[in-house]
Amino acid sequence: MTTPIQHADLEQLFHNARTFTHWQARPVAEATLRQLFDLLKLCPTSANCSPARFVFVASPEAKARLKPCLAPGNVDKTMSAPVTAIVAMDTRFYEHLPQLFPHADAKSWFEGNAALIDATAFRNSSLQGGYLILAARALGLDCGPMSGFDADQLNAEFFPDGRFKANFLVNIGYGDASTLHPRSPRFGFDEACRIL
Repeated sequence: MTTPIQHADLEQLFHNARTFTHWQARPVAEATLRQLFDLLKLCPTSANCSPARFVFVASPEAKARLKPCLAPGNVDKTMSAPVTAIVAMDTRFYEHLPQLFPHADAKSWFEGNAALIDATAFRNSSLQGGYLILAARALGLDCGPMSGFDADQLNAEFFPDGRFKANFLVNIGYGDASTLHPRSPRFGFDEACRIL
């Protein structure tokens, strides 16, 4: 039986975690990025389809390729981040289902069904991007997820064969907490939820 995690862990994952736009000059080690992926890959997706693909943009050369794809308001925060993760989706994720979901012929559920492929890839890569944020926070990293970029331009630059498509971006590093504004309001339970 599992038990609730400690309050300090909830503070790190949720209560004290924020969206960062300014970063400390501290690199993120490749080993940490590998550990991050090894955590997020354990989280659930539909039929274990795992459609997300991640490009960790860290080198100056890769940052230079990313920069022209960004909305103007996202340039500085992204160029100063140690790493920017491109959370993308594999439009042919179902080809891997014989490996990932071997106890059923799940590949046949998707072949020829473009609407189901698109919806499943988008929904589950979005989930996996959320798992990436929580895994990063669990490892002591901060995140700045964003959607302000030219997806067509980014896809042409990083995924020219068209198989992968960008979903959203996540800046990753060690945030500069001195630059944070007060947390924006959130809905209360009764404003956003119903129990039926």
